[in-house]
Amino acid sequence: MIGQVVVDGVTNGAMIGLGAIGLTLTYSLLRFANFAHGEFITWGAYLALLLTGALGTVLGGAPIGDLTFGWTLLAALALAMALTGALAVALDTLLFRRLRRQGTEIALVIASFGASLALRSAVEFIFSLQPLYYSHDIAMAVRLAPGMQATEDQLVLFGVALVLMLGMHLLMRHTALGRAMRAASENPLLARLVGIDVAAVVRGTWYLGGALAAAAGVFLGATVQLRPTMGFDLLLPLFAAAVLGGIGSVPGAMAGGLIIGLAEAAAVPLAGAQYRAAVSFLVLLAVLLLRPAGLFGKAD
Repeated sequence: MIGQVVVDGVTNGAMIGLGAIGLTLTYSLLRFANFAHGEFITWGAYLALLLTGALGTVLGGAPIGDLTFGWTLLAALALAMALTGALAVALDTLLFRRLRRQGTEIALVIASFGASLALRSAVEFIFSLQPLYYSHDIAMAVRLAPGMQATEDQLVLFGVALVLMLGMHLLMRHTALGRAMRAASENPLLARLVGIDVAAVVRGTWYLGGALAAAAGVFLGATVQLRPTMGFDLLLPLFAAAVLGGIGSVPGAMAGGLIIGLAEAAAVPLAGAQYRAAVSFLVLLAVLLLRPAGLFGKAD
């Protein structure tokens, strides 16, 4: 049982970690909790659903080997990430940037609540409230070790999630954009004085955050189902992972996502699936009380 908890927790935690990266970067740079971030997960998943239908006529819909999906979904994933990143930038341009100029942090938080409701309602209007699926094929589990099994879908998507996480870590450490993002999050005024285009950095942060959120949404939709509330339901684990890892830390968001995933998976056999969401809240509360800076964060 312990082995299966680890498998379920790690695969789910990778998805949480992907979504938490965008959330932690946005918070570290703009200093507000964006409650609309969960809807980027939802929109990414549903955009990929539309794109799989459009691309199916070109690439075909045949699955790859024993997977329940084929190259169509992988191509749709890349396009959905690009489109959701653009959606995040558009939302910032139309709403949050204006409020940053004339409002306060609380105004940004309230606006993000409103944006979240609007984006979720748009999904419900377009796609209805019924659960949808990328494929109706049944994913067969394979034995990894005694007491441990996972579907091939989970293994492949976990590998893709790891590649995206590693790519984001390398971008933050070894590219001009990553260095600019870290500098702007530390001191935006000083970053401007040394010639960094902070506005471009903000756009890049929103784009990357939206793209990674879309990837998390596609992975969730491919392994479970698509629902208009899927991003909202994941919001508390995302915040818990971001705070646990340390605001602004990409490795921290990854580690926090894995820890939250493992904690939620362990809660299912111990307390029941209905208490799974409470685990994220308890972890978040414990971190805020005992180590507010998180595992990888720096104390102010």
